[in-house]
Amino acid sequence: MGHDNAHDENTGYDAEEMTVDLDLEDGTTVTCAVITILTVDGRDYIALLPLDENGDNNDGEVWFYRYSENPDDANEEPELAYIDDDEEYEAVADAFDEYLDAAEFDELMEEDGEEGEDGAD
Repeated sequence: MGHDNAHDENTGYDAEEMTVDLDLEDGTTVTCAVITILTVDGRDYIALLPLDENGDNNDGEVWFYRYSENPDDANEEPELAYIDDDEEYEAVADAFDEYLDAAEFDELMEEDGEEGEDGAD
């Protein structure tokens, strides 16, 4: 996994994000942004956003993989494994939907908090 450490002073947007390069079965390599790591039924999964050559995702597609790290070697690359069981995949997709709902709720709460600070004296 690599890090893209960029900060745009004009927008204040911090573009630091983790990425991973996946080698697909057809021989191509796709760079994906790491959205989050989820734990479902005691197993870790990673949610990835595939990016095009410009670093964009225009179709909103998200890929899920089993995720594991070597507990004895923090420097070793994590392993990603394909999820081939439909029930397991659905459980991960449901957990990701809950993650998105929680993130959206947190964002709304932050916006409400900012508006409250701008109130009258």
